[in-house]
Amino acid sequence: MGGPFADIDDTLFANKDALSEEYQPDTILERNDEIDQFRNALTDVLFGRNPKNVFLYGKAGVGKTAVTKYMLDALQDEVATREEADELYVHNHNCNGDSAFAAVRALVNQLYPDDDREFPKRGLGLSDAFAELYQEMDRIGGTHLIVLDEIDHLDDANDVLYELPRARANGHLDEARVGVIGISNNYSFRQRLSAKVKDSLMEHEISFSTYDATELCTILEDRATLALIDDAYEPAVIAKCAAHAAKDSGSARQAIDLLRAGAEVAEEGGDGTVTEAHIERGRDRAQRGRLRDKIEEQTMHGQLVLEAIARLEADGETPVRSKRAMDVYQTVATEYGEEPLTTLKSIQNHLSDLSMLGFLVKTERNDGRAGGIYFEYELSLEPDIVFDVRADAA
Repeated sequence: MGGPFADIDDTLFANKDALSEEYQPDTILERNDEIDQFRNALTDVLFGRNPKNVFLYGKAGVGKTAVTKYMLDALQDEVATREEADELYVHNHNCNGDSAFAAVRALVNQLYPDDDREFPKRGLGLSDAFAELYQEMDRIGGTHLIVLDEIDHLDDANDVLYELPRARANGHLDEARVGVIGISNNYSFRQRLSAKVKDSLMEHEISFSTYDATELCTILEDRATLALIDDAYEPAVIAKCAAHAAKDSGSARQAIDLLRAGAEVAEEGGDGTVTEAHIERGRDRAQRGRLRDKIEEQTMHGQLVLEAIARLEADGETPVRSKRAMDVYQTVATEYGEEPLTTLKSIQNHLSDLSMLGFLVKTERNDGRAGGIYFEYELSLEPDIVFDVRADAA
């Protein structure tokens, strides 16, 4: 008797990995202006000069990380052919939920030889971690580009961004050069940095706009050709996915997810061609999954603030002001055994971030001289989605 998979002998996918989030295309489409700006910012590396600091801003799914990897791979290939260029080392770290110490420690561990020790998690401070980082960089020499993804989620970002760009000028590095490449979904991130950090960074900023429907069609056609077998989809499917994503978020990731989800619906139903109807059914599935993923990507305290608003929403208490949100947040944090944040400003920052990401609706109110101007918040999705994610994480 055959097993449960014995009757599966056909598929609509030629290379399903081409529709996955981690797929890195050989060619970056519809980002020529951003690539030109990035190239200009990295030119100094080719001549053995100190690299510029580069910061990339834009919503999730608009190509920031993909363009960064593409450009740094190309830069490393070019450096290998240039006599003037120092050897180039690229270090990647995702800052989501990290303290400054944790981020620097992770970079130190990347620099250690494979068979060496790890930098201690406890017992030493941030200055010790920086000292070890500089020692390892000088041991290796060359130019080091440090890519800090989701840098807006890094606690104490000021400490990292003040220290690293000034390392050589302050005499911490003799043999090595260092540059920072920050990637952020939050356009207001720079405004939160201290004045001395802004002055020392002197960064080159690259803003990534959302994709329009025409650009998304170009990207989807390329991915569909790679991912699906011949004649596996109706032509209108590409336009349908592009239109939905352009209207919603302008995210290539969302458009690609829609195509993948629609193809999965078709394949599960035994259909040989992906149609617009499959895309609509897949869209419902993808939307819920995408929201779950976005919630899970938030820091612990960001999730706790979101759950607080979800509870208020479920109880019919929204829209709500930040002080009331803080009261419920502290209750939620305590229930989970987490030490709650204690300043209203920190809660307002989380509320602002969650609004910017589309989880909350932020409305300005003006009560005149008596009440002044303030903001109120309410949930922009079903509370049950938040509760489901938090229940899984508990």
